[in-house]
Amino acid sequence: MHRAERVLPTSPCYDYEAMWPAVSRRQFVLALACAPGVVRAVAQDRVSPGALDLDAPLPLDRLAAQLATKRVVFVGETHDRYDHHLNQLDLIRRLHQLDPNLAIGVEYFQQPFQLPVDDYIAGRTTEKEFLRATEYYRGWGYDYRLYAPIFRFAREQRIPVRALNVPNALPSAVGKVGIAGLSGPQRAYLPKEIGPADQDYRGRLRQAFEAHDAGKPDAFDRFVEAQLVWDEGMAESAATYLNANQGRRMVILAGSGHLLFGAGIPKRLQRRTNATYAIVLNAGDEIVANMADYLLLTKSQELPPAGILGINLEEKDGECRIGSLSAGGAGEKGGLKRGDILVEIDGQKVERIADLRLALWDRKPGDRVRVSVHRKRPFGAVTARTFEIELSASGKVAGKS
Repeated sequence: MHRAERVLPTSPCYDYEAMWPAVSRRQFVLALACAPGVVRAVAQDRVSPGALDLDAPLPLDRLAAQLATKRVVFVGETHDRYDHHLNQLDLIRRLHQLDPNLAIGVEYFQQPFQLPVDDYIAGRTTEKEFLRATEYYRGWGYDYRLYAPIFRFAREQRIPVRALNVPNALPSAVGKVGIAGLSGPQRAYLPKEIGPADQDYRGRLRQAFEAHDAGKPDAFDRFVEAQLVWDEGMAESAATYLNANQGRRMVILAGSGHLLFGAGIPKRLQRRTNATYAIVLNAGDEIVANMADYLLLTKSQELPPAGILGINLEEKDGECRIGSLSAGGAGEKGGLKRGDILVEIDGQKVERIADLRLALWDRKPGDRVRVSVHRKRPFGAVTARTFEIELSASGKVAGKS
């Protein structure tokens, strides 16, 4: 790992290696106190603790200047934390000001969708066309509003964006049959070189694995192989671009689990490129020595409420049927009923749940939409109905639109 610093943008950042050289794993938890900008370090065991000086924050301008000396900057995230993505955008803006020869690599899109990503960044397609062509809501699925400011900035500045991820089906297949059991077509996006998992990497995966279902005796080995395919695939994709574009630097945005201690993507990228790099993490609940070079601390920030219909869909045989409606929600008030088959929203066909999310992703509470359905009547008759519905505000219920 590289030497770390502590930073305070709207987010403070801390130096692990210089300030906590002897901290053992799980020894400290950082929690934001009630007063803004105050951080409390809590010892969890009796091992001699390290210490952080909380009175010497590093401004973001200085952080960006230090990061600009590296060819690759990894910025981790918790996927549904809006403040994490705002931090990522802030760093990208600053790094781009220092050196416009910048590219962005993202976990959010799979490699086969590079062309539609290029088309959007080049201004050849609209945002909605971009989301449809990349199958965003099937392949990733998080609220696109979390990421929209990053992609809009890249489009405005014509910053290349690389789709780093392997196809979703590949890690899933490896998890079921292992790398050795893959068919020829399944190997098309398999990384050419897959390095071993070190003991610590396996240990972190073991915790995640056992938190769910231990499965058969060899299931964990396949689980590790799947993770290696994921990390090596993203590292190989980024390395291919960097090796072909020697004048470019890259900011890579990925879940923090892929970046911790450099064991996921970073060291596997360096093995292929010898590129200098730094790791910036947005803080979670646990701080461990050597986990990154920089740590950003921010208070959680929520997206504004989205406009929703207040319905749950059941997808089957190319149709989306309303399985339930929120009591008093927009759909119920607007005349929709359980069992209705959703056909169109504002003229856009709905055949999958992803189509509904695509149609509504940028709508706000109070917006009105035209919803067309097929409704079954007694004796098998089906009627077409269209309703104009005023959207209500979203809550915290996952999967409801």
